[in-house]
Amino acid sequence: MQPNYRRCISCRKVGLKQDFWRIVRVFPSGNVQLNEGMGRSAYICPQVSCLQAAQKKNRLGRSLQASVPETLYQTLWHLAQNDPQNQN
Repeated sequence: MQPNYRRCISCRKVGLKQDFWRIVRVFPSGNVQLNEGMGRSAYICPQVSCLQAAQKKNRLGRSLQASVPETLYQTLWHLAQNDPQNQN
């Protein structure tokens, strides 16, 4: 079976699906959440630089065609800061 490739909405890097965070606008409720449910999805690299650009330019909101709650951004920031790959 072929691997699933996805593209980061911020830096446009292509990689395996498991290398990204998945943000979902759930159907039919329209709630935006992290990695749960079926609906319109957007993928973002688990890096601080990608998260900064995505939040600044509202890339998640435009990609999902919905407003992204501030609590989701706070969760993503928490995950990014605790990720060992981001420790330089």
